Amino acid sequence: MLNVANRRCIRRLSLKTLSSARTRNLVAVLAIALTSLLFTSLFTIALSINDGMQQASFRQAGGFAHGTFKRLEPGQIDELCTDPLIEAWGKRLFVGMPEGGPFAKAHVEVSYCDANEAHWMFCDPVEGRLPERDTEAATDTRVLALLGVEPELGAQFTLDIPLDGRTVTRTFTLCGWWNYDEACTASNVLVTQSAAQAMLDEAGVVPPGEDGLTGTWSMDVMLTHGARSIGEDLAAILQNHGYQNETPGDHYIATGVNWGYTGASISAKLDSTTLFLIVGVLALILLTGYLIIYNVFQISVAGDIRFYGLLKTIGTTPRQLRRILRNQALLLAAAGIPVGLLLGWLAGCALAPVVVRNLDSVSVVASANPWIFVGAAVFSLATVLLSCLRPGQMAGRVSPIEAVRYTEGKVSRRDHSSARGTSLLGMAVANLRRSTGKTVLTILSLSLALVLLTFTATLTGGFDLDKFVAHYATTDFVVADASKFQSGNLFSADTALSQNTIDTIQSQGSIAEGGCIYGKIGWIEEFVTEDYYRAAQSQWLTHEQLDVVVDSIPRDENGLLPVSAQLYGMEDFALDQLKVVEGDLAPLSDPDSHAIAAVYTDDDYGQVVPDSHWARLGDTVTLRYVDEYEYYYTDTGEVIPELNDTVTSGDRPWDSRAVSYRDVQYTVTALVLVPNGLSYRYYGDDAFVLGADAFIRDTGTQSVMYYTFNTTDDAAETAMESFLHTYTGTVDPSLDYESKAVYSAQFDGIRQMFLLLGGALIFIVGLVGVLNFFNAVVTGITARRRELAVLQAIGMTRRQLRIMLAAEGLLYTLSAAALTLALSLLLGPTLGNGLEHLFWFYTYRLNLLPLVGALPLFAALGILIPLASCHAAARHSVVERLRASE
Repeated sequence: MLNVANRRCIRRLSLKTLSSARTRNLVAVLAIALTSLLFTSLFTIALSINDGMQQASFRQAGGFAHGTFKRLEPGQIDELCTDPLIEAWGKRLFVGMPEGGPFAKAHVEVSYCDANEAHWMFCDPVEGRLPERDTEAATDTRVLALLGVEPELGAQFTLDIPLDGRTVTRTFTLCGWWNYDEACTASNVLVTQSAAQAMLDEAGVVPPGEDGLTGTWSMDVMLTHGARSIGEDLAAILQNHGYQNETPGDHYIATGVNWGYTGASISAKLDSTTLFLIVGVLALILLTGYLIIYNVFQISVAGDIRFYGLLKTIGTTPRQLRRILRNQALLLAAAGIPVGLLLGWLAGCALAPVVVRNLDSVSVVASANPWIFVGAAVFSLATVLLSCLRPGQMAGRVSPIEAVRYTEGKVSRRDHSSARGTSLLGMAVANLRRSTGKTVLTILSLSLALVLLTFTATLTGGFDLDKFVAHYATTDFVVADASKFQSGNLFSADTALSQNTIDTIQSQGSIAEGGCIYGKIGWIEEFVTEDYYRAAQSQWLTHEQLDVVVDSIPRDENGLLPVSAQLYGMEDFALDQLKVVEGDLAPLSDPDSHAIAAVYTDDDYGQVVPDSHWARLGDTVTLRYVDEYEYYYTDTGEVIPELNDTVTSGDRPWDSRAVSYRDVQYTVTALVLVPNGLSYRYYGDDAFVLGADAFIRDTGTQSVMYYTFNTTDDAAETAMESFLHTYTGTVDPSLDYESKAVYSAQFDGIRQMFLLLGGALIFIVGLVGVLNFFNAVVTGITARRRELAVLQAIGMTRRQLRIMLAAEGLLYTLSAAALTLALSLLLGPTLGNGLEHLFWFYTYRLNLLPLVGALPLFAALGILIPLASCHAAARHSVVERLRASE
């Protein structure tokens, strides 16, 4: 065979061949543009939502630094910040949180931050600057509004800051301010380092303070590697300097990964199931684009197969034929991809705000990240090149004689012998079997849209409202002092609910059932082993600090350490809201019993953390109710007559011990989980639950921490929501409430987001499937026009021809539906397990109703498209069609 080594000739031949089939080129360009639109719109929507969600997450997390090193010594900051894995760093000295008064419903933190840290915490003054003098402070507009201060440079404002039991008062001059962001969970008041240290010294704070935070330094960092491997990089930095963050104890430094970064969030959950889902989604997107373009080129080659055979007779090699096809593909891609990129980006920008609108606190960000266009162009071009490989091989393998005889598929001798008397349905089945590859690809393309429809319905239908709401609120309403809904605020007699408030709420009527949760206001201690205490406190204290603390605690006769404990008192309705891990809560309702429940903690997926408590079912728990403490020097045991500044700021170590107390023994009858909405909302001490009567009897207090209740129906819930909104807003602003309605709205937003995303994906892929089907049917009829003309010439009526072609189309759609059903049943459980792992509020439920609803539409397409094609072909007579095919 003559090898025509002329690249220019090949290029001209490619161009001439391409220009001779304008209609087919238009379909090909449309297919490529549609594929590019698919990739671009999905990438745009994904990155736009990701950017918006990241911005919201950063504000909820308190900043956008990659990671944090916690509770550091100043010398450790100087040491760690030099590590080459750190690109930039910022430091913060935490002072305290103003409480009560104007800040009863606001979380406000006072601290010193350097310029980097302030920027990363969104504390960039829009007017003025950061503080430079000890009398200056910068803050946001919410703090100023709560204090009744106009945001004007030079304005004076006063803060009362509680620090380890003492209150430090300071008057500052406003040197800078920024606008408050509703998405942020906390407001910040920034002061100079010397002013922060002076306040801590005045209060006699010994870091880390009684709350484990006051007076501590932290260092936030931006990493050289970015957000790809935050956790690993933080651990490597510590290891480089002789520290570790795995086991509390010697050389331990706690770290934090900014969960707002998508990469950090995914990597934390990346296991084989999650990886399978990610790869599966990407493969599905690639397959969708591949099918449409492949079908176009495969049908194009089938239509031009005689032409390629003639080229081979004059010496064109298979490699040159493949190059002709590849050149055509690149030319078509050059026309289709830019159009798809532009339309896809516009579609993505239009859809992203609609999706984001359903998400609370998420910014509307129309991402123009260049990686959107690069990624979509690469995916589209790769799909085009992959799609023309097999058609190119088919064109290269065909012999000249086979090309002249080619009609589309082959009919076996058995098919010829049984043709007489066959039914129209049998002929339709035989026609589909003639080109099995094209038939399979067309069915697969159609089924993709149905599979996506089924999986989207399964995804959105599986979001469990009960799981989501129960994570935050197990009852319709929870009412408490406003400070209880601010993180870190301790419960006290001053923040207890009055009986008058409870009576006012109950007087509204329509309360189905409710109950009080009592909180401790005195000192309560439990007795634990030294090993357990060290393990529990090692996340807050260094090994050296633990040694000092453990040595200073007087042990009981069994060598156990008396340490602080939390205690709940719950009426029956509140007890019913607890999740029982093991045992029985019924004994707690007996007013004369000494039954108690030990409170364990769980993760986001409701899995109990086994080591979160020491008590087991049947254990005896001794609680010490302390009426009076005395203070003493730990080096000599000398009693301190009065605790004053001289003692707290002196060099001698001191501590306290109970001198008047009552020890009461209880039997653990249940291990439970307390919903977050009904908990103390701060951690560090072991917690126990008593029945309300036993709590009042043994503690001597009736201080109500929460009043929680359910309403009778939806109308009553709406009325109560309105009443509490008004009551806590104007009648008694010191109170606040939480309700299921707020969390239900958040849940609906999340579900709507996935519904819109899935709908957009279904529409695009469905359009791809319909276009594939249209191409397959139309070009199939065109390629068989002589054969169909012969059938009519030998007696087949137009009605019979239409029935046969309609049956072919219907067989396509029914086969696609059957394949969809099989894939849904086969892959559904795997998908469900993966989704339940990714979303803690998800429950897998296979939903086939959308498939049933879509079947009539696809069946109609399967019938109407062949009929329309047949009608178009019938505009020419049988004789004209026979002559045109010669």
